[in-house]
Amino acid sequence: MSGHSTYRPQSKFMQWLEKRLPIGGLVHSSFVAYPTPRNLNYWWTFGGILAFMLAVQIVTGIVLAMHYTPQADMAFNSVESIMRDVNYGWLIRYVHANGASMFFLAAYIHLFRGMYYGSYKEPREVLWILGVILLLLMIATGFMGYVLVWGQMSFWAATVITNLFSAIPGVGSTIVTWLWGGYAVGNPTLNRFFSLHYLLPFVIAGVVVLHIWALHVVGQNNPAGIEPKSDRDTVPFTPYATIKDTFMIVVFCIVFAWFVFYIPNYLLHPDNYIPANPAQTPPEIVPEWYYLPFYAILRSIPNKLLGVCALFASIVILAFLPWLDTSPVRSARYRPLYRQFFWLFVATAIGLGYLGSRPPEGVYVVISRILTVYYFAFFLIILPLLGIFEKTRPLPNSIADSVLGKA
Repeated sequence: MSGHSTYRPQSKFMQWLEKRLPIGGLVHSSFVAYPTPRNLNYWWTFGGILAFMLAVQIVTGIVLAMHYTPQADMAFNSVESIMRDVNYGWLIRYVHANGASMFFLAAYIHLFRGMYYGSYKEPREVLWILGVILLLLMIATGFMGYVLVWGQMSFWAATVITNLFSAIPGVGSTIVTWLWGGYAVGNPTLNRFFSLHYLLPFVIAGVVVLHIWALHVVGQNNPAGIEPKSDRDTVPFTPYATIKDTFMIVVFCIVFAWFVFYIPNYLLHPDNYIPANPAQTPPEIVPEWYYLPFYAILRSIPNKLLGVCALFASIVILAFLPWLDTSPVRSARYRPLYRQFFWLFVATAIGLGYLGSRPPEGVYVVISRILTVYYFAFFLIILPLLGIFEKTRPLPNSIADSVLGKA
């Protein structure tokens, strides 16, 4: 079996260390000899891309924290000082700001890939739930980082989003007061968000370790959605998967560099280059693009409490996907009806993202409500019924047969 570690240290020091702390053997068995399905395509490289982007965000964030001043009357100017007075500060800040967008882009592709190929099904339920937890942590971390700029859009986004908790009966006002550290968004709020924004990436890194651990316990899913049956179905992780991951990371970095060096402000809101002014509300308060689908769901429901519930439910419902999808077949390759509904779901998510950037009026609200209904119907109605009525295509006998095109 290609997963058996044959690691034998060459140097006396490594032999001594391996007997006491077998790090070399762990790395070799996990990232060199680890058995990988031989039919993985390039959609499976986004896990490596996400690990790379997490490292980029942590490193650039630590450097930015060295120069940032988390005080309401100095935060905006400290960001401008980083851009102008710190050596390569403009580069570090643009890499960090655009890196958040690239991080979410890779995460959403990774999520949709998992949904398409059924990577949430038994025995990978815990692996999938850890992924949803990572998404929630990313959303919280990204929001708190956006507030730290302390521009107009940052300030008012903090005001609007934290006010959502006031819809919770009984304890809502108490939660909002605790989040603010007072009775309005101000210096205590900024300090809280700075502390948490610095801490949460390391929590994310810890959950990523659990995610990788769970992955190595149950093994990787594959485009055919069937488990490896023999050595013919797998190859060692290195060099086969490593080369693919490295190639896609380079391609991803080219796209990333294009944003950083040519259009660094394309994904940033111009109002955030205006210092925060509590006395002047912006004409439109719009979150970052990666929150827009959830923002559209929130605004599509007229009742504040129900809107907040729908907002959180739209993310939490992903954790229940392993039980909502009752079909025994994993991959959409062999599920013709599911494939059609899945691409409608992707179009719905993109449509909600667009509508979240539009004014909450007229036809935009009507379409948002229709798409919100389909969003939840996909999980609560369509998936359970497909497991009963869908006629799936026959699965190949093995991964090797699927690679060779044998029925």
